[in-house]
Amino acid sequence: MSARMGPRRLELALLIGGMGMLGPFAIDTLFPAFPAVATALKVDAAWVQQTLSTYLFGFALMSLLHGPLSDRYGRKPILLVALLVFAGASLACAFAQSIETLLWARWVQGLSAGAGTVIGRAVVRDVVEGPEAQRLMSQVTLVFAIAPAIAPVIGGWLFEAYGWRSIFWFITAFGLLVFAACAWRLPETLPQEQRQPLSASSMFRDYGRMCMDPVARALIMAAALNFAALFLMIASAPSIVLDIMGLKTTQFHYFFLPMIGSILLGSQLSGRLAGRIPNRKQVAIAYQIMLACAVLHLCVQCLPIAHVYPWAILFACMYGVGSAMAFPVLTLKLLDRFPHQRGAAASMQAFSSLMVNALAAGLLSPLLHQSLWQLGLGQLGMMAIGYWFWRSYLRAAPDPAPLPQAEARA
Repeated sequence: MSARMGPRRLELALLIGGMGMLGPFAIDTLFPAFPAVATALKVDAAWVQQTLSTYLFGFALMSLLHGPLSDRYGRKPILLVALLVFAGASLACAFAQSIETLLWARWVQGLSAGAGTVIGRAVVRDVVEGPEAQRLMSQVTLVFAIAPAIAPVIGGWLFEAYGWRSIFWFITAFGLLVFAACAWRLPETLPQEQRQPLSASSMFRDYGRMCMDPVARALIMAAALNFAALFLMIASAPSIVLDIMGLKTTQFHYFFLPMIGSILLGSQLSGRLAGRIPNRKQVAIAYQIMLACAVLHLCVQCLPIAHVYPWAILFACMYGVGSAMAFPVLTLKLLDRFPHQRGAAASMQAFSSLMVNALAAGLLSPLLHQSLWQLGLGQLGMMAIGYWFWRSYLRAAPDPAPLPQAEARA
């Protein structure tokens, strides 16, 4: 572990995970309150849905800039500015009296929310390498991946107790808490001598090189599709919980507890296996788990217990074990592919993942959300395409890199 690391590994994982939680919290906590927002602002439900689209557009656009900016000016300054903007935009959402104000505030919120995800991944690779990096990334993945699962639960509790505006007050407070923690405990991990000049031409050149690189393209898309197959279920949670399972807005935890458990298990397995088995074997095991869970979910839908909790959604949620196992390996391989543009590489990964997630939430979920069988087919299909990209990576990079000395000794 690098001497520059500063906080202990667990503390750093919590800081980076907290940064990454802001984006999913801003998306998912509002799900249970969509009808109430439409009523309060006197608009159709379709307008409230646009607050999500506007947020995602801002998130995607700025995700391409957070990394290069942090490569040029350092990780910490860009992160702290973004966190303050995020808190201010969240506060504006809480005070919004019209749909126009809410849309603008959500757009600004999206512009700033991606900094934590992008910069956090670059920080991991700045401070550690080899198996230690995988262990740290697995801890970060755990904290980050839990956010989409618990956000609707928290949102439902807040909405029932205090109304929909309390959701944005909560997001504001959480943003300020992450800002204070990072200002106090997060070290600057990119030394001045390693910073890269920034220009529009160099940025487009770097992104063009990543898009044209078959290895990078395969790693980016494999990670994005693996998680999007799980995010399809998360995006469909209102229909699954309220319509298919007939539960209340305060009972989203019935759906998300198995998902949280699967992510916890997958992240822990990834950390335990780091340095013990080759990375490629770990990803192969992860895909076997994802395939088994997706197929078992479809099999359950053919049985009399198809709508009995927890069997109705258990295996669809347990898919998260494989997704969480594979993600740290895929991310670190991508960052190591571009050691001098780690911020830009993290930006490209975040942008691509967001676009695939937006496809899952905006196109597939509305088409498939009325049936757990159809959602299971969607999950299996996205996983299969992700696996195809992983196989493309293996073909493009057939010879594994030599194990680091520490990994070889393990």
